[in-house]
Amino acid sequence: MKSYKFILGSQYFLYFGVLGLFLPYFNLYCYHLGFSGFEIGVLSSARTLTTALFPMIWGALADRFLIRRPIYIFCNFISTAIWAFFLLTTDFWAMLAITAFYGFFYAPIIAFLESFSMDLLAQEKTRYGQLRAWGSLSFVLIVIITGHLIDALSTEVIIVLILAGSLIHSFFSIKIPSAKQVPQSTFSASVKTMLNRRVIIFLTGAFLMLVSHGTYYGFFSIHLERLGFSGSFIGIAWALASIAEIVVMINSEQILKRFSYENILIFSFIVAVIRWSMLYYATSAFLILFSQLLHAATYGAFHVASILYMDKLAPKNAKTLGQAVNNAVTYGFGIMAGFLFNGYYFEIMGAPVLFIISAILAFFGGLLLFINKIMKKNDYPFSNA
Repeated sequence: MKSYKFILGSQYFLYFGVLGLFLPYFNLYCYHLGFSGFEIGVLSSARTLTTALFPMIWGALADRFLIRRPIYIFCNFISTAIWAFFLLTTDFWAMLAITAFYGFFYAPIIAFLESFSMDLLAQEKTRYGQLRAWGSLSFVLIVIITGHLIDALSTEVIIVLILAGSLIHSFFSIKIPSAKQVPQSTFSASVKTMLNRRVIIFLTGAFLMLVSHGTYYGFFSIHLERLGFSGSFIGIAWALASIAEIVVMINSEQILKRFSYENILIFSFIVAVIRWSMLYYATSAFLILFSQLLHAATYGAFHVASILYMDKLAPKNAKTLGQAVNNAVTYGFGIMAGFLFNGYYFEIMGAPVLFIISAILAFFGGLLLFINKIMKKNDYPFSNA
């Protein structure tokens, strides 16, 4: 088990290290290329649309034919090869095409990794947060280092660094251990398990939570640059958020023993409302950095509780599909909707107003989960799965 944890930890470390390059800085790179807010939003949405659509297909194939590990390795290598084409162009339409093809193969990687973790951790699933913290640690280190590199060089370094990081991750993905999978009968039978009332309400609330993150993930770095902050400060701000989430993930086992998944999720929505409202008027370094500490709840606690909650709701023969659906609805459709909306209105409204809209979305998402919690009917048909 210790060797499994090391291998899984390394996968999270490498995956989120690459994400630490992409998430804060790729849109900034596009902004420096002269792309408009709408074009940046379209590029981001194209990537997240593939994240929404294709993990479910890959996940169904993996569960049906018991080929999760081969697909995971294959998609790592192919997506890395496609990313290399970004070195050859700065044209918007060419980059959009590359993004779409890249996303098709990149899409299932994190959902599959989450499924590997749930299966291999078995009865130790409450320790998931400690394992996932390696990804956050990597994110912290990368965003700080990259912020300094951008100040010293330029945003163009992002493309090369992502290619290098993805290549390393691809070779390390070969070490991922196989996990026992239970064959499923048909794709349609598995889909029906996702139509449980609690699953639908949870996914709707989670969708709104990720839509509310659209301003942050898509335009936070650009917003800070417009406020006059340097690339180094932008890196520090993103890193501080990840440090906050690491604290939660390391202590998640104790948190999960004291609070239910639903209570943790509802609390994270409350904090999201506070965080986005704060960024409406925050212009000082102190307030901006303080708001980043709230990432501990809005991402750290929310993410851990979401993964475990979906694992509780999904049956044994559809664990991969369950995580794929969760990832698709949230980090796929949710982020896509957030990127499109923010991309269109960024130049019109500006980031502060968009953060207020984010707070409103988070409020309604939390309200949905609260209503779901207080309903008396108990329908966790796969809670012992």
